[in-house]
Amino acid sequence: MKRNHSAAIKYIVKIAVLASVAVLLMMFEFPLWFAPGFYKLDLSETIILIGGFALGPVAGVLIELLKNLLNLLLDGTTTAFVGELANFVTGCVFVVPAALIYRHKKSLKSAILGMAIGTVSLAIVGSLLNYFVLIPTYVEMYKMPLDAILAAASAVNGAVTDLKSMIVFAVAPFNLLKGIICSVLAALLYKRVSGILHR
Repeated sequence: MKRNHSAAIKYIVKIAVLASVAVLLMMFEFPLWFAPGFYKLDLSETIILIGGFALGPVAGVLIELLKNLLNLLLDGTTTAFVGELANFVTGCVFVVPAALIYRHKKSLKSAILGMAIGTVSLAIVGSLLNYFVLIPTYVEMYKMPLDAILAAASAVNGAVTDLKSMIVFAVAPFNLLKGIICSVLAALLYKRVSGILHR
């Protein structure tokens, strides 16, 4: 009984620590050359991916949730929680497939397969959320004309001419690149920190 209680405490502490590190990484964000400036890349999913591999997919979801809650406490919201919800959902569709596949068979090959599937899922779900939810919400809530958003995107990416082309040539590549970068970093770091997480 005491052993189970101790294991549960360790599990909770690991999730809290990983979420805290993820929040710190979330503060360091930067734009990409092909996407408008309001899309900024952060590397917090790297930590959540490592947590998902080491502790399982449920832990990945909990770390993702706690990261967004902590970020809300620190920075508040400028999107009426829509942006935070989208960050949570896209983070989960990236991390959960990777963690599930790796949990089934713990090998480098399954980790790479899981991260590849997670990256594709991130790009697809991120694109759909932007097209049907995020951008329409910004237009409605902040009375920001869609043309202004498209003009900002077109200024840095000449392939953008309408909302669909913005999704195809800016949003989807942004999320694909985010998934690839976070996956590569997680692959490089995992062995170095997994020993600590498995104690």
